[in-house]
Amino acid sequence: MFDTVRKHQKLLQIVLMLFIVPSFVMFGISSYSGFLDKETDLVKVNGKPITAQEVDSAAKRQAERVGGNIQIAQSLQFRQAILNELLQQRILGFAVINLRLQVGKEALIKSLQNIPQIRALYRQDGSFDDVRFKQLLASNGLNEEQFYASQAFDLKISQFVNSVARTELPTPKLSEIVSTLYETERQVQSLSFDAKEYINKVNPTQEELQAFYNANTKLFESPEYIDVEYIVLKADPKEDAKGFSAKADQFANMTYDQADSLKPAADKLKLSIQTQKGITRSGPSGASKDNPLANPKVVQSLFGDDAVKNKRNIEAIQTSPGVFVSARVVTFHPAQILPYKEVATEVKRQVSQRAAEKLAIAAAAERYASLQKDPKLATGFAAPIWVSRNKPANLVGLALDDVMSVNTNQLPAIVSVANPGVGTTLYRVDQVRQPAGVDAKVHKAQAQQIQALSAQSEFAGFMAYWRDAASVKVINPLKPVSTGAGS
Repeated sequence: MFDTVRKHQKLLQIVLMLFIVPSFVMFGISSYSGFLDKETDLVKVNGKPITAQEVDSAAKRQAERVGGNIQIAQSLQFRQAILNELLQQRILGFAVINLRLQVGKEALIKSLQNIPQIRALYRQDGSFDDVRFKQLLASNGLNEEQFYASQAFDLKISQFVNSVARTELPTPKLSEIVSTLYETERQVQSLSFDAKEYINKVNPTQEELQAFYNANTKLFESPEYIDVEYIVLKADPKEDAKGFSAKADQFANMTYDQADSLKPAADKLKLSIQTQKGITRSGPSGASKDNPLANPKVVQSLFGDDAVKNKRNIEAIQTSPGVFVSARVVTFHPAQILPYKEVATEVKRQVSQRAAEKLAIAAAAERYASLQKDPKLATGFAAPIWVSRNKPANLVGLALDDVMSVNTNQLPAIVSVANPGVGTTLYRVDQVRQPAGVDAKVHKAQAQQIQALSAQSEFAGFMAYWRDAASVKVINPLKPVSTGAGS
């Protein structure tokens, strides 16, 4: 449970960052209204649309802020993330207006002073440079009234989101109860019924082997693979960062704009076109981790429809600091079913394994039935060990859940846990105890994790409520940008 909490704990923080960072420079108050052609409407919030043009403009600004190029701003994944951000902003804006929230003058002033661009306008004597302030607003297409309204609106949203994120647990004792449950120990013995112990008892016939092959041809299929050519741009240690950044932009733009060949970019930047055959969806066989083609993003892009069907260059991808790669599929080799003769040994192994597993499961079921009648018979079980959710030893998943869920009022108790592909394991639980000492640090960490999970759940419910209240309606799906590459 707590691994799950830790895994998702940052989710709320990421969501909050989208809203708490002032929208000054990125969005003006006008971004919350407007109406364009219905064909460009993507989503409507309270009857007001978010348009494709708004998404594209916001994506371009955001890409520029993080030092990205136009290719990043035009990618479908990046634009979808921007659309999601705009949608959440609109929903929160609707909630703020609907609830008629107010912001005090002092809170607004304090918020403004936290903006670096505003803080920089204060002179050494403490006076404020009003002229530069107005110039800054003008450069962002805002007047003072629009700016203050926008900042007040953002502050309302920030305070609103923070109030939801600070949701308290109903009672502090809840985390103590959970911690106690995780500390409770049970003494366990195990008895495994493994298929490998029964493999010598099975001998499938040729008819059985052929029938299994005919019914499961997908299991004996050679994976699809591709042959590619690629170019790599690497930073020269002697080259200054600005010069390499310009070269990287040129690399990205040329491979994207002239998507039918890598040659123009290779010639312009004096790069050699390299080749690699036999790349599967797992990447090039035997390649080192620093091989640019071993990068998961590169492999995923190479197996995309545009790369496979249209043989176009994939977008330039930074595989490590100072290393960019672009590639294109030369030949696509589809998956093929291997003839029986080539896989006969593997067919026999799989059929034998499955038959042995059935024997192991049957033997475990027979032993389980006898133990239900007399659970005190411990013959064949391994030496006892103490386990808990905090210290599970070698118990994982369903085995740990079943062992820890045993009714301790009826001990010893027997638990049967299936191990798909292996067999069955029986567990004998005969004692339960609480640990001698309590780790205060662990309790505190668990309480914080439970609190974070509670806040995350509360925020998800909050967003779902206001999404319904704002009558959010999807009008058109977000489509890839039409570049005309290769035309």
